[in-house]
Amino acid sequence: MIKSHFFLIASFALLLCNPLSSQQLSKERLMALTSEWTGERFEDGRPKVPNDIIERMKLVTHEEAWSVMRNQNYLYQYAEGWLVINPEGVLTGRAVTATFMPGRPDVHRAIDKIGHGEEGRKKSQNSWPVDMLVEGDVYVGDQVHAHLDGPTIGDNLGNAIFANSGNGIVYNGPVRDINGLKEIEGFTSFVRSYHPSHHLNKPDGRLNTTLVGINSPTRIGQVMVMPGDVVLGRDGGVSFIPPHLAEQVVTTSEVIRLRDMFGHSRLREKIYTAGQIDNRWTEEIQKDFSQWLNDHMDDLPVGKEQIQKILEKRTW
Repeated sequence: MIKSHFFLIASFALLLCNPLSSQQLSKERLMALTSEWTGERFEDGRPKVPNDIIERMKLVTHEEAWSVMRNQNYLYQYAEGWLVINPEGVLTGRAVTATFMPGRPDVHRAIDKIGHGEEGRKKSQNSWPVDMLVEGDVYVGDQVHAHLDGPTIGDNLGNAIFANSGNGIVYNGPVRDINGLKEIEGFTSFVRSYHPSHHLNKPDGRLNTTLVGINSPTRIGQVMVMPGDVVLGRDGGVSFIPPHLAEQVVTTSEVIRLRDMFGHSRLREKIYTAGQIDNRWTEEIQKDFSQWLNDHMDDLPVGKEQIQKILEKRTW
């Protein structure tokens, strides 16, 4: 127990002693924690999964993402139980994380002093992560389930988030102004609850939450979310995909999608039986699938470049 407490204190000290920010991990530490990503990064070290992968992720299902991650022993990457704003959309992007804790005036004042002073941050703490967002980001915040007097995001901050990122949010807490948020076209968001009250942060020191982490590991449900994780929000749930697995998730999904289309087509045409399609494909069916991909390349919901890669990797 003593060792565990020491580790928590040491970890928090490392976070706060970063000379770049009172809340952020250093670039070196973030790169070390995400070392399995070998691609491009943002200036602060956050993994930058390519826009092409982010766009293709919109057609991926949770089942497909789950299967790939589960096979790599990522067991806790899916969060459920959301109130969904604009559920007709699909939310994809790179995570920018924010972690709040129950409000503590002395720590709150210290963080405000550092943030407004040497870091040059503006306004209240809940706006600091929002100011960092760029196009393609998803704001992922843990608001510790504060409810009454807890909402830090309403339609004003929601519009700022959307203007910076072009995306909605994943928010482990309540929002306010929900009707205004619904009016932001494309603001597909996953939040825990709605409450008409406003975040409590009074000059006399009364407050509900304090921001203790920006672009550091945070927890959403059972998931440890890292900055740069690819967010997939759809069908009432959210998957958080490690950057180094994002391309594999997308490619696997595309192969499954094409195989399903081929199989359904051939079943309707009565060329194969359900037993033949449901079981391991014979060499004859594999070759037929290859020819079908070539013949329908211009009409399939997968890019030509991706189909060519599938054909190049075939083993039949």
